[in-house]
Amino acid sequence: MAPAPLSAPDFDAADAFVWHVEPDRLEPVPHVARVEMDLLVGIDRSRDTLLDNTRHFARGLPANNALLWGARGMGKSSLVKAVHAALRAEGHPLKIVELQREDLPTVSRLLNHLRASRARFILFCDDLSFSHDDQHYKSLKAVLDGGIEGRPDNVVFYATSNRRHLMPRDMIENERSLAINPSEAAEEKISLSDRFGLWLGFHPCGQDEYLAMIRGYCDAYGIEIDDATLRAEAIEWQATRGARSGRVAWQYFTDLAGRRGVAL
Repeated sequence: MAPAPLSAPDFDAADAFVWHVEPDRLEPVPHVARVEMDLLVGIDRSRDTLLDNTRHFARGLPANNALLWGARGMGKSSLVKAVHAALRAEGHPLKIVELQREDLPTVSRLLNHLRASRARFILFCDDLSFSHDDQHYKSLKAVLDGGIEGRPDNVVFYATSNRRHLMPRDMIENERSLAINPSEAAEEKISLSDRFGLWLGFHPCGQDEYLAMIRGYCDAYGIEIDDATLRAEAIEWQATRGARSGRVAWQYFTDLAGRRGVAL
């Protein structure tokens, strides 16, 4: 009654895949929703670090797993997808596979398929975090440490999260307060983020960066608007959202493009 095992995937079908379960399958993604690397403003250091790490991996050299953490809407997942596109443009036959957090318990089956391929893969998990009763973090260790088999040489794991330690702070404090040995109780869960070789922090942007993001979008899509009008409208837009980030900048630009009749 169980679904048939996944046959050997055709990794030549696409450059990007999404892992699904019940039944296990890798769905090719013909078009990846991306933002061009040049349009990612204010994250130069993280961009360069992740690009270098991924380039080493694509060349068959040692590379670290990476955790991109910090403020929401500041381009963490956009950077991962943009880096993949940049390496493809350089001629590296690099693949990206997206894995949902709730499917982490099946990751060992996915790794078996990736290990059998000659291609090189970025295994990507967006918005990774764990709640109080969540045991999925134990499955993640199969990716980061790999058990006795080790992580496949042709796989590197990139994750994004709003939390540096992947756990809510009150969850960590609760573990410490209720345990016989407070330090040991939280150690297992806190140490999960330590298994990432790269920690790349993303922080809220300033007003100048926010406006520069929008100006970059306008230039890229050929929308003409004077600085004074853009500044007034963009500041009013972010004030109504109560936040200032790359995501809010794109939302304002989407509204602007719609008013100007420009297709994106």
